[in-house]
Amino acid sequence: MSALPSLPLLWSERSWEEIPGDLQAAAGAALLPVGATEQHGPHLGCGMDFVLADALCRAVSARTRVPMLPALPYGCSLGHSRRWPGTIALDPLLMTDLVRQIGAQAYHSGVRRLFLVNGHVTNAAPLRCALELLRAAHDDLMLALVNTATVSARVRAAHFRDAEDWHANRAETGLMQALAPALVREDRIVDADDPDRTEGLVFAHPVNRTSRNGVTGRPSEASPAEGAELFAWMVEDLTALVRRGLTETPPLPHSYDGPAVVTEGA
Repeated sequence: MSALPSLPLLWSERSWEEIPGDLQAAAGAALLPVGATEQHGPHLGCGMDFVLADALCRAVSARTRVPMLPALPYGCSLGHSRRWPGTIALDPLLMTDLVRQIGAQAYHSGVRRLFLVNGHVTNAAPLRCALELLRAAHDDLMLALVNTATVSARVRAAHFRDAEDWHANRAETGLMQALAPALVREDRIVDADDPDRTEGLVFAHPVNRTSRNGVTGRPSEASPAEGAELFAWMVEDLTALVRRGLTETPPLPHSYDGPAVVTEGA
């Protein structure tokens, strides 16, 4: 009889008595999946980004036994405009502070290695700001910001295959066909393709000025098999990165707060 697959270690299901032991066994590490609720063209549900971040972190938690915090389902989606219904966007300043507060509370529960696993491209700036604030406030807290679409070279290549400024494209559609088919409107995929119009532009334009239907790329080329293979790569490559992070230490032991003491060989 084959062994049953491991289950993810979900923070929300653990008691206050269990969490310290969970963290001790995982070198003080935790995963925070971050997504968005936003339009994804006529063929995908609005929860695509947080559904993916949640599924990916669950799979990685199951492999690594690193506790997973509840997924954040809202993100910085202001660039999608109000042309299409469905987008629930956070102000980037609010998002920065929200993640900062989540990280601070996790720190007080014992987290010392926090992986911010980002499933939405334009969350990157507020998440980086939150990382900077947390790192400055907690000298012994290490943070990693990982974007799901660029976790490795092969994952990046798959996402960018049909567009540089991709959205609801071949990769994302295939992922949802494989992971969450309830989010996919198969009858709307065939006419959903829309080209990338951003090449050579100087300014960063919102999606209402770069896409006719909220899509950038060729979702018509997607397949569940390709999506399943891509997700397997994402799990494998993020798992490897997390495992490396569990044993990493800072290159130098110097305190953030100083003072700077110059000694020979320092």
